[in-house]
Amino acid sequence: MTELPKEISALYPFSQHDFASSGGRMNFIDEGSGARGNVVLLHGNPTWSFMWRDVVKALAGAGFRCIAPDLLGMGLSEKPHKYFTLADRISHVEELIERLGIKKFSLCAHDWGGAIGCGVAGNSPEKISKIVLMDTAAFRSRNIPKRIAVCKAFGIGPALVKYFNAFVRPAATMCVEKPLAPAVKAGFLFPYRTPRDRESVANFVRDIPLSPRHVSYAALCAVEAGLEKLRDKPMFIAWGGKDFCFGDDFYAEWCKRFPAAKTLYCENAGHYLLEDAGAKIIPEIAKFLCDKA
Repeated sequence: MTELPKEISALYPFSQHDFASSGGRMNFIDEGSGARGNVVLLHGNPTWSFMWRDVVKALAGAGFRCIAPDLLGMGLSEKPHKYFTLADRISHVEELIERLGIKKFSLCAHDWGGAIGCGVAGNSPEKISKIVLMDTAAFRSRNIPKRIAVCKAFGIGPALVKYFNAFVRPAATMCVEKPLAPAVKAGFLFPYRTPRDRESVANFVRDIPLSPRHVSYAALCAVEAGLEKLRDKPMFIAWGGKDFCFGDDFYAEWCKRFPAAKTLYCENAGHYLLEDAGAKIIPEIAKFLCDKA
């Protein structure tokens, strides 16, 4: 188990658990009684389960069981020298859910956790109670910000991310409208201190499928097709209006696909919207999950 600095563990006071997935050792937190049901929370790139810390505290306090894994190569999970595709990451989460014996759960997802989570949900829609999505996509798009395109560029992009920390460190500034408190910023950066730690961050960027030639394009098409199976699921979409990565066009696409979804548009929040507007969003997530469908 990884020992966290005191300033970080004070914010993230959760027990760490291990799961031996087919791709490597996956770290996850498992908090709350489950009296109100199970919630699986999936982060994206370059975050980790730390981003869910206040959501987990609120939901566990309300009687939910919260399972928040660190995707392989990310957070406190094992960081193997492997390129994980979208299909791989969907499988890893499914393995964890199966191992924990979870038959029914609600899903919370952010960033590329949305594609992963919707892939899991589309594969087993009968297991899904409700869905919470934040600044994410689970459908094809060629809209990619120039700052991310540079990090994706063949050769130089992965090197910038891995050796010069040109993705994790800038994200801690670019993804928020309000500067992060020093301890919070340290929490986001902690798992990615060395080039080896940032290998999966670079690979995660490389795995964004923009054309049919990409190794993960078919998997993303399957995730998109699976959204149709989720149309009857209660959904809550929270969005940051200042998100430089997943802009309003993505938000509009979600609203078009799920017109009955409850929405909360936070016009002054960035991509890390839980940091900018958590006080507004988290009670709404809790209310949504607590309300009877």
